[in-house]
Amino acid sequence: MASPKKLAHVVFRTGRLPEMRDWYCTVLEARVAFSNDFVAFITYDDEHHRVAFANLGATAQPAPDARGLEHVAFTYESLGDLLDTYERLKGLGITPYWTINHGPTTSLYYRDPDGNQVELQIDNCSLAEADAFVRSEVFQRNPIGVTFDADTLLARFRNGEPVAELTRYPTE
Repeated sequence: MASPKKLAHVVFRTGRLPEMRDWYCTVLEARVAFSNDFVAFITYDDEHHRVAFANLGATAQPAPDARGLEHVAFTYESLGDLLDTYERLKGLGITPYWTINHGPTTSLYYRDPDGNQVELQIDNCSLAEADAFVRSEVFQRNPIGVTFDADTLLARFRNGEPVAELTRYPTE
């Protein structure tokens, strides 16, 4: 048996295709690969499409206790890239509703036009370090993480504080 090589794409069911397509293109700095009134495919890398939208006339939000997808996450190369994206989006009136250091990641959570949760993140450490962290007593005490103020983090980054310090998980 073999595991998949990669996660290819995510498809959202929507009743607001143009708004969803445009929001994701803005947030991810993606381009439209194909779009019509029924379906849209966008990409931001070498994949022919990473995110797609099917206009099925969906208008109802899932109930808070309904099963389903919690969120979709996109990883950036560096803290600088993540904070540049935060600053760019904030200038467009798109702000995160939650900012949190999970330990292995520093994450900004947004809601798309349909209310889906979208995480923009960076990896704070290697895969081996992340694996060790989630097995630690620190993680057992708090498996969610600690919130931070994005503007403060941005200012500290612009002032030249080391990334390792800015992404360090407080253990006390």
